[in-house]
Amino acid sequence: MPKKILVVDDETRMRKLVSDFLKKEGYTILEAENGRQALEVFSAEKDIDLIILDVMMPEYDGWAVCREIRKTSNASIIMLTARGEESDELFGFELGVDEYVKKPFSPRVLMARVNAVLNRKSNEVSKTRQFGALCADREGHYFTLNNERLDLAPKEYELLLYLVENNGNALSRDQILESVWDYEYGMETRTVDTHIRKLRRKLGCGEKYIQTVRNYGYRFEIP
Repeated sequence: MPKKILVVDDETRMRKLVSDFLKKEGYTILEAENGRQALEVFSAEKDIDLIILDVMMPEYDGWAVCREIRKTSNASIIMLTARGEESDELFGFELGVDEYVKKPFSPRVLMARVNAVLNRKSNEVSKTRQFGALCADREGHYFTLNNERLDLAPKEYELLLYLVENNGNALSRDQILESVWDYEYGMETRTVDTHIRKLRRKLGCGEKYIQTVRNYGYRFEIP
């Protein structure tokens, strides 16, 4: 399936140049002509792989757009800028920018940066899973929520991973015990309730993510 790229630039000629070149390379392209529209498109489209984002724009500049996207998503971001100050680049990397391309640029240079960023992200995806604002790092055995690392005990991590990987499914306490603790059917289930309470407290979401299924167990569901 082709990667989906959102191109954001208030200059129509530049936006069309970038979009047309990427389309020829087989990418699916969405466009936005200002920051506000970019956030609307990004909110409506849940599977955008990369945003190519101009810095200087009306209706929210590139920094503001990047900051908002990073609250909920790890999608790759390449900034287009006519400015070359080191302080600007450092500020962008602190916000979560993946790469910079300085104007004017060669379409082939942009293409090389796009491929490099997407390949790097593909390698990372095999180690991480995204569940809304939650991200599981399988290699590091930890979760982040809105890009902030959660302080989870090992069993809390395993329990949360099991819940999110069964997103939307009602799980009985016995199922959870058997899968997370390797217990046999019929053994003590209060352990599950205790760990669920701790997870809810650490997530700060109460019933928002982890819902109680009356007389049965629990369900994790992204709202």
